[in-house]
Amino acid sequence: MALTRWNPLTRWRDKQARRAKIDDIHGEIVAAARAPELYSVLGVPDDIDGRFEMIVLHAGLVLRRLGELGEAGRPWAQQLVDRVFVGFDDALREMSIGDIGVSKRIKKMGDAFFGRSAVYHAALDAGNPHALAEALARNAYRGEVAADTPAPRMLAERVFAAARALESVPLEAFSQGRFHFPKGQGAVL
Repeated sequence: MALTRWNPLTRWRDKQARRAKIDDIHGEIVAAARAPELYSVLGVPDDIDGRFEMIVLHAGLVLRRLGELGEAGRPWAQQLVDRVFVGFDDALREMSIGDIGVSKRIKKMGDAFFGRSAVYHAALDAGNPHALAEALARNAYRGEVAADTPAPRMLAERVFAAARALESVPLEAFSQGRFHFPKGQGAVL
């Protein structure tokens, strides 16, 4: 039986390869969250808050799928959360917000991210499009439209379609760098 030597360079390369795949997944989420239809057709406010809401929504969908993959999806989910928050941090710094301000805002963003994700996931798990439309009306539309109006209902339908499409995405799509956010067929894009 041959002994395998521990090679720190191999471990570093593996870590870099996974980081590149996480960056790609994050890029897919950001691209989906910036889809013009979300803002022009569905009426999500096209501003910093509206874009934050769409990133939360899309990242939450991917994290939900990674959670469904069990123990194997857990490290991917944690690294994706870390990457999403690095993106939030970068965006705040690009707006010339100082370290103390960034720290306070990141905490608020974290509370919003996890709170919204929990509500969206509960509605998806219960198969309740009305509950999802209510949460979207409150968050993405800032309570300015009722949940029973077309925009939140249509966005909720698209979120359900995206969640269904993500159900078929295997772990290998993430681990082999082949993940693409679902497009068309009523998905969020």
